[in-house]
Amino acid sequence: MDQNQIEALVDAARNVRQHAYCPYSHFPVGCALLSQDGKIFTGVNVENVSFGATNCAERSALFTAASLGYRPGFIKAIAVTGATEDFLPPCSICRQVLVEWADPETPVFLTRNDGQIKRLKLLDLAPYSFTQMN
Repeated sequence: MDQNQIEALVDAARNVRQHAYCPYSHFPVGCALLSQDGKIFTGVNVENVSFGATNCAERSALFTAASLGYRPGFIKAIAVTGATEDFLPPCSICRQVLVEWADPETPVFLTRNDGQIKRLKLLDLAPYSFTQMN
C-alpha cells in the first residue's frame, strides 16, 4: 500500500468516528476496512446500557461488509482510530473476529491524537488466536 492509500483509509476511520454512539463511555472509536477490491467499509462503536450488548467499531465495519456478501479473505488493510494519546488497538474480541476474516499478514494501522500512524500486522496483534475448530 502506498502512503496515499494508507492516509485515505485512516481518514475514513477518523471521519466515521464522529458517528459513534457512546453515551456511557464517551469513548468514540472509528474503524475502516479496505477490501481486496478497493472498497472501504467503516464502522463505529455502538454502546448499550448493558455493556455486553455493545458492538465495537471493528466488528461494525466487518458486519456491514458481511451483510453485503463479503466473506473471509476480503480484507486488504485495517485502520483503527480513537481520540487517544497512545495508539488504539482493537479489543481482544475484535482481534479474534478479524483473524477469521483477514490474513495474518494483513496490515493494521493504529493512530493517536498527534496524527502518528503505527503499522502492524494482524499477527502482531493476535499471535495466539484461535484459527480453527478442533
